[in-house]
Formats: sequence, C-alpha cells, structure tokens
Amino acid sequence: MATADKLLSIAAGELGTVEAPAGSNRTKYGKWYGLDGEPWCMMFVQWCFAQAGMPLPCRTASCSALLRWYRQNRPRQVVPEPRRGDIVIYTFGHTGIVLLPSAGSICAIEGNTSAGEAGSQDNGGGVYLRTRQRSLVSAYIRPEFEEDSMTGEEIYRELQAYLSKQPVPAWARAELAEAMELGITDGTRPMELIPRYQAAIMALRAARK
Repeated sequence: MATADKLLSIAAGELGTVEAPAGSNRTKYGKWYGLDGEPWCMMFVQWCFAQAGMPLPCRTASCSALLRWYRQNRPRQVVPEPRRGDIVIYTFGHTGIVLLPSAGSICAIEGNTSAGEAGSQDNGGGVYLRTRQRSLVSAYIRPEFEEDSMTGEEIYRELQAYLSKQPVPAWARAELAEAMELGITDGTRPMELIPRYQAAIMALRAARK
C-alpha cells in the first residue's frame, strides 16, 4: 500500500503534461484507461493511484460515479475536511489530488484543466497545480494510505470512544443498579469494554456477596 507522499510525488512529476495535439483530449492517461480523446481529469487521478501501487476500488472516468460509489460502499472515506493525498471532487464536475489544504482554499494537482482562470477549468489542456476556494468543493475522498492503518491500540481507543457515548440498554438498567448497590461495580463508564481480568474480579465480588 502506498503513502500519500509517494502518490503526490508521482502526481507532481506529471505537472506540465499537456494534450497532444492541443485541444484533442488525447493523453497517456486516456490511452492507459482506454478512453483516449475524452475528458480525462478522473482518468489522471486513476492513473496516479495505479502508478503508486494502489488502484482505486472503483474504476471509472466519472467524478460523480466515483463519489457515488464511495458514498454507497465506503461512506467513512467521504470526509468533511481535506488532507494531503485526498481526492477532491468539485461542484463543477472536476477532480484532483489535494496537495495542500488551508482554511479557505485547497491547492491540488489536477489533470484536464488550465494553468489559470482564463481557460477551461474542467476540460483544459494539461496537468497543473491549482488553488481553489473550498466553496467549489463537493466532497473529499480519503484513500487508505499505508500510514492510515490503525494499530490495535488505536482501534481499541476508537471503539471505547464510540461505546462510551451509547446509552445503557433499557433491559439492563435495573440489574446494573442492583449490582451498584451490592458493590460489584461503581457504575462508571457502563458501556465501555472490559478485559477478562476485570470481568473475573466482578464475578468474584458477586460470589462473595
């Protein structure tokens, strides 16, 4: 699995690549994908991820189709805040790879766009570094990079944090209150996980009663 740095290094190496001939939508990305001569912003993103050794799970040349797939199949990877290596989906049917997010804007490496505001933004002629306002963003898709893999401790903390916010089931409340009266438990953090030794001690306390 690749890292965000590896992906961005590959994408940055493509900066300045242009269509040949100009205005034809013909690029090595379209040729690789199998749709040469068609709008290629998403094909560029797909190509970059494939070159980094982590092809996207949904192979599509459509920005909306990729976002729809993630929302239906991996909704947790559609995130509200960007970071390096995220796929940005714009409201005007365009995409890129986030290089540098900031408070009100994002800087992304984009294919099939123009070097400035004068040309077409979603069907331009090359790969360029662009800074756009966040108001133009529809969503960010968070790839599963190598550094994103969670350790066992991190998984445990996340699960504990989730469970701590859940209510005690109605059917268990009376017996929990009874266990508190008997001194088996103090009743704090009732929904969190406990290791076997704690469960054994609580059972021992109950047996001694």
